[in-house]
Amino acid sequence: MQAFAPGVVLRDRYKLESVLGRGVMGQVWRGTDLYLERPVAVKTIAAELLAVPDSRKEALARFEREAKAAARLDHPNITTVHDASITDDVCCLVMQLVEGTTLEFLFDQQEDGRFDVATAAAVAAQLCAGLSAAHAAGLVHRDLKTQNVMVRRDGVVKILDFGLVKSLADTDPRLTMTGEGIGNILCASPELLAGHDPLDGRSDLYAVGCLLHHMLTGAPVFDTNQPALLASLHLTGQPPAIGTSGLDVPDPLQVLVTALLAKNRDDRPSSATDVYAALAPYLPVPDPALATRRSLPEDPRRPFLVPQGPRPL
Repeated sequence: MQAFAPGVVLRDRYKLESVLGRGVMGQVWRGTDLYLERPVAVKTIAAELLAVPDSRKEALARFEREAKAAARLDHPNITTVHDASITDDVCCLVMQLVEGTTLEFLFDQQEDGRFDVATAAAVAAQLCAGLSAAHAAGLVHRDLKTQNVMVRRDGVVKILDFGLVKSLADTDPRLTMTGEGIGNILCASPELLAGHDPLDGRSDLYAVGCLLHHMLTGAPVFDTNQPALLASLHLTGQPPAIGTSGLDVPDPLQVLVTALLAKNRDDRPSSATDVYAALAPYLPVPDPALATRRSLPEDPRRPFLVPQGPRPL
């Protein structure tokens, strides 16, 4: 298989420039589409995911099927898949490069690590909007976490890396857990960790519940740096109620978070659309001044405050 390094050109078209992120599933590179002269994100897939002979054919077929489905998605809250290739020489995904910052970084920038209720609702609602479209197309993300949620400078939330590479590991549960760090299972649903197949959209809704809890409280649902303990808590542990923290969060929103974090997926909301509707009362009130404010910082609420509004220069 072709080696990946800065300056390497994949498929005579995509030039790798610098590593944006690394994980057990592979690396994400900033790159350039030499033909269209535009920046792209290139995910190179770890060879280990393709090294299980008994499941390789099934894994590649599933990857091809889901990559084609993801490429057909057209939604403002989902990154666009431009190209995909799995051959003996090249194994990669080429995606839209999103300029902005991750939700993980934004947590670090918030006082006490918390978002206000309106901002948390705005982020979660945008996630649900994107997930609703994906689930309707038969796709489940399977790997929603703070590193896979990007907030652009205009406030649009983008779901990255739509679980396509994670699907390669699903045919061998050992690959799913080997080398997994805290960040990779921070929002993992009980059924994902238990190896249930097939997963459905309610697994992603559990992850939304984890992220919403984190945004509202400033801490993960289960705050531990031990991967095995974290997995056990997701499987059997009782999530801490937001109300016990003394934070000012509306009761119905607390009830929603509790429902999203139910161990049994049948006890969760049935769809991302239902969750979006439940979040609607807490979305920000439109602010006319925001439409003309200059030097706008990252603000996940902006698409709700100024729907489809141009970003000031």
